[in-house]
Amino acid sequence: MLELEHGFRVVDVHASLSPDEQGRTRGRAVSPDRLEREMHQAGVVKAVVFPEATPETSYVAANNGVARLSVDRPFVPFARINGFRSSRVGPRSRFRDAVRRRDAHHTTPRDVERYGYDDRFQGFVLDPTVDGLPEEAVLERLEDVDLPLLVRGGVDAPPARLAETLLGRSFPVVVAHFGGFPLDRSLMNEMVDLLDEYDCYLDTSFVRYRGVLERALLEHPDRVFFGSGAPACHPDVAVMEVLTLDVSEDKLWRAFSKNACRVIGALGPDA
Repeated sequence: MLELEHGFRVVDVHASLSPDEQGRTRGRAVSPDRLEREMHQAGVVKAVVFPEATPETSYVAANNGVARLSVDRPFVPFARINGFRSSRVGPRSRFRDAVRRRDAHHTTPRDVERYGYDDRFQGFVLDPTVDGLPEEAVLERLEDVDLPLLVRGGVDAPPARLAETLLGRSFPVVVAHFGGFPLDRSLMNEMVDLLDEYDCYLDTSFVRYRGVLERALLEHPDRVFFGSGAPACHPDVAVMEVLTLDVSEDKLWRAFSKNACRVIGALGPDA
């Protein structure tokens, strides 16, 4: 794709990076070098990266691999965590949560402490539909280390469940996909509504509705972060979708860099 020309400093809060040598991610071969090149083409100067979600797997090796591949690249590693609590809403899910216990592959409070005080990692990432939701002891430790948590929101992890378990905590929470993956406009609008009640943030990855994007930027200009969803979505495409919104230049600056840099210091120009 052609290199985009625009005058914005763009940082990306949502990109996955495969720690294996082949650099394969969901069937598409994307090496760290190629991901860096695609980010450069789109004018993205720094990007949060993390390993993909894998069921019933310890993420220690994958997190360490992503941190290693980020050295000398414009990547900011986040550590993926998991848990045994269900992402769904309802009495059945609450019952399962009450009887289940942590398995060997689940993130422990000690794991969070190690990641939180390891200079290689600047935050955490969670996909409740695959990773589950952390237990209370892990959430308390997340509050102790006070690093941002990027959480995937969508049909199987709706805004109501995120509000019940994660929102309102003392650490910053960034809800990916406006809480409506895949392309659920009603859930996206529900998540925007929750910004009136909770001090959290939204990332733009895989949000294809201009009306929803513009509404969030107009009503909550300080809560929207740019996320590309790379490598599943080319950063060029994601940047263009935001560039073409009918909002002021100041709001574009906020979405592309100012908001995220305020919460994730490692994305800043002086980091």
